Amino acid sequence: MRLFRSLAPVTAAVALVFCLPYEALPHARVGDHPQPFGAECRTGVRGSHVVAHCHNPYADTDRVRLHIECERWWDLDTDGAPVDAGPAMTVRLTGRCWKEVRSAWVSHEKP
Repeated sequence: MRLFRSLAPVTAAVALVFCLPYEALPHARVGDHPQPFGAECRTGVRGSHVVAHCHNPYADTDRVRLHIECERWWDLDTDGAPVDAGPAMTVRLTGRCWKEVRSAWVSHEKP
């Protein structure tokens, strides 16, 4: 009798799991995993010039854009035109400030 009392909750839990609908059970679904995306970009600054090389190793196109923040308050910050980096494609993005560059980065978006 004592063995039955200790197995009763376990038996009830197993029976409940088998009675649940398929959608409620935890399982891997096709398409749940995010697809890898985004070109790898390397940005270099030399003086007041900025050059970024972006290589896209993935199957989806990545729209990349170079952003430059200049050091001087009177020097205009720039956002470059978007460029599509297709699969297995490398693109070159360039820009500059009149004087020093404070920071530069590349943004990514799906077209």
